[in-house]
Amino acid sequence: MTAADRGGFAALDPCVHCGFCLQACPTFLVTGDEADGPRGRIELMRSLERGLIAPDDEGLQYHLDRCLGCRGCEPVCPSGVGYGRGLEAARERIAETRPVPLVPRTALWLLTTPLISRFVYAFARILRATGLPRRLAGSGRVGFAMGMLAATERDWGLGIRDSYHPNQSPIPNPLSPVLLFTGCVMDGLFSHVHAATIRTLRVNGCGTTVPAGQVCCGALHAHAGLVGEARELARRNVEAFGDGDEPIVVNSAGCGALLKDYGHLIPDDPRAARFAARVKDVTEVLADAGPVPATHPELAVAYDPPCHLIHAQRVSDAPLQVLRQISGVTVILARDAEKCCGSAGMYTVTEPGLSKDVFAVKVDGLLDASPDLVVTGNPGCIMQIGAGLAARRVPTPVRHPVEVLDDAYAFSGRYG
Repeated sequence: MTAADRGGFAALDPCVHCGFCLQACPTFLVTGDEADGPRGRIELMRSLERGLIAPDDEGLQYHLDRCLGCRGCEPVCPSGVGYGRGLEAARERIAETRPVPLVPRTALWLLTTPLISRFVYAFARILRATGLPRRLAGSGRVGFAMGMLAATERDWGLGIRDSYHPNQSPIPNPLSPVLLFTGCVMDGLFSHVHAATIRTLRVNGCGTTVPAGQVCCGALHAHAGLVGEARELARRNVEAFGDGDEPIVVNSAGCGALLKDYGHLIPDDPRAARFAARVKDVTEVLADAGPVPATHPELAVAYDPPCHLIHAQRVSDAPLQVLRQISGVTVILARDAEKCCGSAGMYTVTEPGLSKDVFAVKVDGLLDASPDLVVTGNPGCIMQIGAGLAARRVPTPVRHPVEVLDDAYAFSGRYG
């Protein structure tokens, strides 16, 4: 059987059981269980491929379900094991015999089905506008959910971002065209980040277009083992963004990781690999452009790198380069900043206890750093960290890097 026939399982072959991955695995560090670490899970996945363990084996499902899929094990692996590919293949095989559990399946349906999600996000925005989520945020399950919703609220920063429009910017001429991928959660709850993305790109010489017909990236489906559904969404996005050369800009690390992997996800479509090569995180585009310097009132920022940006996409310097171009901003790297926050798509819903245990390590590091602001480039991370800080009664806000740059451009008079 060739590597192509074996799919993602072939990516596990280089593993030599060295154990370098263990100290990079958030769930292993919490539980101390070998089967909750990459090395143990790789053995489970190899046994699944060889037929030594059935897909409906409860132990197999238990330990693979508890994997965050953060891929923190990949950069530290000296053998180059493609753990994420193997996990995707294993979860797909499990999903063929075990229906996706009701709770995550319902959440997928509510958050990613266009007609349904429109009403869900509208209701969430109305609830958020009442201020109740911020007042009800706490450590219980309901309180944590309210804290997550509150964390999506627009922070007006300097209090002037509602008074200007991107067309007021003194900009280079002509603009270089870029296409914006809007996503599901980002479009539904973080449209202010899209607006900041368009404005900051414009200052840096990029004119943004939002293609019609684009849909959910499929990341949440792939994480749940519904790879077939993820492929169908990928095909629709490839069609929507066309065959041009314009960069495809994404401001969600989780979306970006899968978009950059479309060539693997749908290998039978030669356009998919070309699409994937065009995908850039917004901080990559801004860093390549300079970015144009700006000034911000004194601010200590703790940058928390999203797993799917630093581990999956291997983008580590670009966000820091953007933030460090802002005079007045001091960038802090908190202890264990590279560790997963425990959000991991719908992990907070499917594994709430372990998610909070994983996050406890993160929040302790952030509290020790005592920043004025936490900055991260993924919606799930913003919501998880925001809710976790609120549960500790810490008022530190959490924002996207482009929001900080957006405020700095406003303060510096870049918007007229």
